[in-house]
Amino acid sequence: TREMVGALNDALDEVAARGDVRAVILTGSGRGFCSGQDVAAADARNRTAPSGVVERYYWQEQFAGMVERIRAMPQVIIAAVNGPCAGAGMALALAADIRLASRSARFLNAAIRLGLTAGESGMSYMLPRLIGAARAFEILLTGRAVDAEEAERVGLVVQLTEDDMLLAKAEALARQILANSPFATEHSKRLIWQNLDAPSLKAAIELENRAQILASMTDDYKEATAAFTDRRPANFRGK
Repeated sequence: TREMVGALNDALDEVAARGDVRAVILTGSGRGFCSGQDVAAADARNRTAPSGVVERYYWQEQFAGMVERIRAMPQVIIAAVNGPCAGAGMALALAADIRLASRSARFLNAAIRLGLTAGESGMSYMLPRLIGAARAFEILLTGRAVDAEEAERVGLVVQLTEDDMLLAKAEALARQILANSPFATEHSKRLIWQNLDAPSLKAAIELENRAQILASMTDDYKEATAAFTDRRPANFRGK
């Protein structure tokens, strides 16, 4: 619903501002991840009080804003996709840095089957980059569902697990990532996403060089080299 979109955007803004949070696991309560737009509510508006272009565009930007927020957050975002993942819900999963899925997961771009375009909340941008243009065209233009096994096979998700183990696997992955330096983790995420759109290898290397020199000036880098030499675990402090 529109109300839930507003609430989620507020929650994402709140979490993004928290320096004590380094990872977020996004999952659904109940039997599914997210079924997307409340179609019944949209039908009721269309029948009784159709909104004008200004109001519709405002809410379109709020829907897309969920994805933009997830992408821009400094935290690592892991989507633990449990069950149906449709429409804007699929866009939320695509926006995450890493996706895991239960065997009951199903991905569906529902918009084109509702008379809308498949370009919803960034999906026409993200899906081709994740699985390649050829597969993305076919999935987006047919509006067919992608089951969990196919999602893993084409690289949409990195791991499948039994339904009751999904959160445990996501938490284990988060802990593995967060064992690394906070600065290095945050800036690696930023660097990877930026370089997906790099115009050239040279431009990508320029960004890498900058980030690498900044990282080399941190206390955590000094701690890491000392720990390696001393053959002990590093104690990163985020400085």
